[in-house]
Amino acid sequence: MSVFERLRGHEEVVFFNDAASGLRAIVAIFSTALGPAIGGTRFRPYETEDAALADVLDLSEAMAYKCAVAGLDLGGGKAVIIGDPLRDKTEALLLAYGRCLQTLGGRYYTACDVGTYVEDMDVIARECEFVTGRSTAAGGAGDSSVLTAIGVFEAMRAAADHVWGEPTLAGRRVGIEGAGKVGARLAGHLVDDGAAVVITDVVPAAVERVRAEHPQVEVVAPGELPDAALDVYSPCALGGSLTRDVVGALQARIVCGGANNQLADPTVGAQLAERGITYVPDFVANAGGIIQVGAEVRGYTADESRAKTAAIFDTTKSVLAEADAGGLLPTVVAQRRAEERMQR
Repeated sequence: MSVFERLRGHEEVVFFNDAASGLRAIVAIFSTALGPAIGGTRFRPYETEDAALADVLDLSEAMAYKCAVAGLDLGGGKAVIIGDPLRDKTEALLLAYGRCLQTLGGRYYTACDVGTYVEDMDVIARECEFVTGRSTAAGGAGDSSVLTAIGVFEAMRAAADHVWGEPTLAGRRVGIEGAGKVGARLAGHLVDDGAAVVITDVVPAAVERVRAEHPQVEVVAPGELPDAALDVYSPCALGGSLTRDVVGALQARIVCGGANNQLADPTVGAQLAERGITYVPDFVANAGGIIQVGAEVRGYTADESRAKTAAIFDTTKSVLAEADAGGLLPTVVAQRRAEERMQR
């Protein structure tokens, strides 16, 4: 496979290296058909540079679909920084990263993702004007996980209405894989709605934080959640967690979560349908975060951001209904909508 074949139609892929700070970063821009590309910066200790490249290519493509389906006039991009954020993240590295992003001239706007936080965006913004997800004190919209979790909850309510005829999770048992920024907030919304919530995470401290706020939440060990008796399974950790083995073990009727690129491979979507499990495409459910940070680019208000996020309920209902009516996978329906809008 040639380099350009591997890039799968991405408009631009840029590698940044700053020896003084140790920065090694990749920015991928999939599409600017609808506007400047936007997407978070992921800071992870990737095992190989190839793994980092594969991740940023997949994530940037998903961001383009996410913005298009959500009705945003923004394109899709993503960035990864290779390293351990607990050890390698320094002010010097973040400032160097900001200087690198500035050279792209606004073709890509960054935001928070796994391993990066609002305070990091504030540092990056000292060297780059194309930064979203900044603190409200710095003129930003704040932590994007707030609306991401609300959007996933709205999508889950829509899926419940589609499957059970009621837009609520009250009385249902929901399992959340990943108790990080999004999973923890989602747990709170579900508890408030009357759901029984089960969580798991490889980081004990993350679980403890959720339990401290919601002591009624049940905890299971990592790897045990797919086999649990659940009504809804919610992947909110890293991508690729929905493998054929995981789906084969699921007892849930609905899969709806906040993680990006949840399907380990394209056949898993068909397997979910064959098992009678309703799947909400991740880039439909988790669009709340990009709606929130997009406000910093397009200038709409907090109330408008909330309204756009609430509309994820209607989008989810429409995608699931069209998929059922046409005998199609929900992911296929959502992708077609995104592609048609980008082509127009």
